[in-house]
Amino acid sequence: MVTYLKGQITGIHKTHANRALIDLEVNGVGYGLVVTSRLLKELPESGETVQLFTHLQMREDQLLLYGFLSRAERDLFQRLISVNGVGAQLALALLDALGLQELVQAIISGNTRTLSRTPGVGTKTAERIALELKTKLAQWRQDTGLITRPPATPTPDIQEDVELTLGALGYTDTEIQQALMALGEHTTLSKSKNPEDWLREAIAWLSQPP
Repeated sequence: MVTYLKGQITGIHKTHANRALIDLEVNGVGYGLVVTSRLLKELPESGETVQLFTHLQMREDQLLLYGFLSRAERDLFQRLISVNGVGAQLALALLDALGLQELVQAIISGNTRTLSRTPGVGTKTAERIALELKTKLAQWRQDTGLITRPPATPTPDIQEDVELTLGALGYTDTEIQQALMALGEHTTLSKSKNPEDWLREAIAWLSQPP
């Protein structure tokens, strides 16, 4: 089993909107690894050595090697593809669209609307992912120390209401998530079950000058 590879990137080939194929030379041998577009933005400068954690997928007609910058990303990918109906391409799309921490938080909190922002992930698939992985990821996050102090978030029902209202006001998904993450540090608000409290504070946060 190949758990990670360490070498120099010799080529990058964009294959899809949210993934690419990179050539990694390790001791004179070239490996082709499928990676997310998000990973490309985090790679070191050309010529530097990079270590990528890997997952090997065996098919009848080919072998596919997937690459990740961290062990946690690779482990989350493997957990995602264990869910019925979630293949490697959909798992990559989720990682690319949301990133590691936001994806884990969305699954643990049961935020199916956030999961459904990923192209190809419908409501039923999002619900299945949350249902099958919520408890497992909560324990995994604690064991790995992935997020030592996760920000507080409103309940899934309240969060959905707040996201829908803010979206209707013209705010982007990224802006909305940033606001909710920031407000989660507000200890008083984090205990509130009133969607109007979260909405009022979110609008105030989003209205601040940059």
